[in-house]
Amino acid sequence: MAGSVNKVILIGNLGRDPEIRSTQDGKEIANLAIATSDRWKDKMTGEQKEKTEWHRVVIFSPGLVNVVKNYIKKGSKVYIEGKLQTRKWQDNAGVERYTTEIALQGYDSVLTMLDNKSGSSGGGYGADMGAGNSFGATAASPASAPADNFADLDDEVPF
Repeated sequence: MAGSVNKVILIGNLGRDPEIRSTQDGKEIANLAIATSDRWKDKMTGEQKEKTEWHRVVIFSPGLVNVVKNYIKKGSKVYIEGKLQTRKWQDNAGVERYTTEIALQGYDSVLTMLDNKSGSSGGGYGADMGAGNSFGATAASPASAPADNFADLDDEVPF
């Protein structure tokens, strides 16, 4: 078993259109602002309360950047799996700053569009893009795995 785990899972909505930038060597990077909200009823007043958290997401995987460019926009509901990372940078005044964000890069990153084809939030997807499409370096996420087929299981249990 591993000594530590760095994994972030979010389901939320984009608060603005994705920002696509290019590095000096021509690689594209997508930046997203994803909102997640908690809702509850105040026990004292009975009033409905809501708190929204904003998450910075940066996508380095070329395939996922392509999906973001073509199919995701402000209001789109997405499921993401990535890693938390902090990077150091200098602002215009030369002061060192730190930014913590969720990074999607490598084989274990997942981006799943949760909107339906008709466009409940983001909409406007192509004919073969729509609800529950998962994009990432992995072949399939647990949500998109085929139904279990128990017919091919051996009856012998090894323990």
